Amino acid sequence: MKLSVVILNYNVRFFLEQCIRSVQKAIQHWDAEIIVIDNDSKDDSCQMVKTLFPNVVLIENKENVGFSKANNQAVAVAKGEYLCILNPDTAVSEDTFRKTIEYYESVEKIGALGVYLMDGTGNFLPESKRNLPTPKVSLMKLTGFTQKYYANHIIDSEKGEVEVLVGAFMILKKSIYNEVGGFDEDYFMYGEDIDFSYKITNAGYKNHYLGNTTVLHYKGESTKKDDAYFERFYGAMQIFYQKHFNKNFLLGSSVSAGVALAKAVHKISFDKKVEPLPTLDRNYFFTENIELLEKLSESTATIFQMVSKNMHPLVSLENSLLVFDAEYISYAEIFKLMKQLKNKNNLFRIRPAGCNFIIGSDQSDEKGGVVVF
Repeated sequence: MKLSVVILNYNVRFFLEQCIRSVQKAIQHWDAEIIVIDNDSKDDSCQMVKTLFPNVVLIENKENVGFSKANNQAVAVAKGEYLCILNPDTAVSEDTFRKTIEYYESVEKIGALGVYLMDGTGNFLPESKRNLPTPKVSLMKLTGFTQKYYANHIIDSEKGEVEVLVGAFMILKKSIYNEVGGFDEDYFMYGEDIDFSYKITNAGYKNHYLGNTTVLHYKGESTKKDDAYFERFYGAMQIFYQKHFNKNFLLGSSVSAGVALAKAVHKISFDKKVEPLPTLDRNYFFTENIELLEKLSESTATIFQMVSKNMHPLVSLENSLLVFDAEYISYAEIFKLMKQLKNKNNLFRIRPAGCNFIIGSDQSDEKGGVVVF
């Protein structure tokens, strides 16, 4: 088998459904499998997978064992030569696996490969490509200085070698995954992708970034910075430094002080300003299904105007809610439109193929919402 796509789920049933449907479209001509491992979700995620996707391999944990251990469980049963580690709150382009594996096979000594990640507002997520977070760089990042944390030497749409990739999307050979011991299970949440990337480079491989294919990731690294976030980030960095850097009292004290400062700075900045959502003038539905449009309009008490994917340059799409029917327009086309229209006070929703809901996110610090109709 060529590819195993591993999706770790926890209480995001509707996002998981869209993720699986987008992956199915992208692997329809591949010898590939989808493995969903669930960390004891309390919603109906597992029942949904069993009912709608009987060919998907489902592993049901009876407790939340964290990111690292769960992914290692799934990889242990994966049959693919290649692995894709994928978050459930994502959707992939139809060309994502073709382009990534073609690139992967053209580069010598490549370790893991990441891609252009975009949030639900159409904006690039800088954690798609990162530099190694030395103690100094991490302290600067915690206090809001992120320039050296991200790999800005590579243009977002280009390709090249990077040190650290994000665990929301990674492609690599299963043999390399096993060679470096998979994800370190000392990490429960945060830091495991940094550690994994670092172990790969220490094994003599080079991690790469590819910017010519897009993956939608609803919740980016800019998650709400509350006290719990800083404690988790601090704890993960402490594990990382103890494993890979010289451990000393000064380092630990410096990182601890940085976390305290970051909490204070972000509390002040959060209290200052919350960005309001734009006032919408119109609602557009990219579809050719009139019955679907009428059903959505009726259930949401909203008037939607049907628009063709070929007509959008002739229509002023500003201050609008834009809903994309993924049964009519491809994910690659949806992502392209989101990028083009992101700075015009638009909000975006997607209706996954065959689904009775629309899904989206208007802030990069939240997973977003679902409207069932």
